[in-house]
Amino acid sequence: MVIKQLSVFLQNETGRLLKITDILKKENINISALSIAETEEYGIIRMIVSDIDKAEKVLRENDYKVKVSDVICLITPDIPGALNEKLELLAAENINVSYMYGYSSEGKARLIIKASDPERAAEILNNNN
Repeated sequence: MVIKQLSVFLQNETGRLLKITDILKKENINISALSIAETEEYGIIRMIVSDIDKAEKVLRENDYKVKVSDVICLITPDIPGALNEKLELLAAENINVSYMYGYSSEGKARLIIKASDPERAAEILNNNN
C-alpha cells in the first residue's frame, strides 16, 4: 500500500532529534516508523507519522526543511527469501528501490520502501500476494 512519509533535514548536532520529537509530542503526533541517515554535518530523518499534514505544518512553522513523499508499506512473512522474492518482482518491472527501512516481529517483516514508481510497485506487489 502507498503511504506518505515525512523527511526532515537538519544539522547533525546534539539535541536536534529531541527538538523534533518534542514538537511532535506536544502536537500529539505519533511516530510509527523512523529512519535516520546521517553525515558529519547533516541528517535526514524519515518518518511515518499519525498525522502527516499536521506534522508537516508544525515542523515547517518551527523552521525545519520538510518533504512529504509517497512510499510503500510492505508486510511479508519473516522467512528467508521473502524480501528477495518481492525485490525480484520489482526488478523484473524495472522499478528501482532507492532505500528501505523496517523491522520484523511476531513472524512478519514490515518494510517502508522508496521506489521509483510507488503506485506501480504497490500494484505489482499486491497482485503477487
